[in-house]
Amino acid sequence: MQQEAISAHDIFPHIRVVMGMVIGLGVTRLLSGVARIVQHPTQYRLYAVHLAWVASVLLALVHFWWWEFGLYQIDNWTFGTYAFIVSYAILLFLLCALLFPDSMQDYASYRDYFYARRAWFFGLLAATYLLDVVDTLIKGEAHFARFAMEYLIRTPILVGLCIAAARSANPRFHTAFIAGTLAYQLSWIFRLFDTLN
Repeated sequence: MQQEAISAHDIFPHIRVVMGMVIGLGVTRLLSGVARIVQHPTQYRLYAVHLAWVASVLLALVHFWWWEFGLYQIDNWTFGTYAFIVSYAILLFLLCALLFPDSMQDYASYRDYFYARRAWFFGLLAATYLLDVVDTLIKGEAHFARFAMEYLIRTPILVGLCIAAARSANPRFHTAFIAGTLAYQLSWIFRLFDTLN
């Protein structure tokens, strides 16, 4: 029995390294994109909504790395659980790749690019909200119970807003959506994840 517990806790650091590599690639992508803007500020017209989503996704990556410490509680790792966690991290990386593409030559501005790729971006973002619920369930019933009521309210609302954002190019809607998302994201982190338990 003691050997099983030790093995499970030995596995987690290995998995955390793999997650860290994928999340690190996402952070690198975002920071490189921001650095490119600083280096060439007039190359492409900036768009505040796009930059706000960059901030939101960067915060999500940092938060993901923080809250995934809860995986330490898992006693029995399976390849399925491992593949799920890595897939979740990959989706977050893809969000970063969509915010800063390899080339912007087909677009006049970040606004044009953002609206042209909004269906992909918000489709993946909706998927991350759904995966977050599964991730919380993986950590155990007690962990899920801590967030259950808020998850039942927030997840359908956020997924619905992502669907609306994927369909709409209305700048007012997108401005309100990202402003509300950032405010809620910060509230969520500091209310429920400020200290690791």
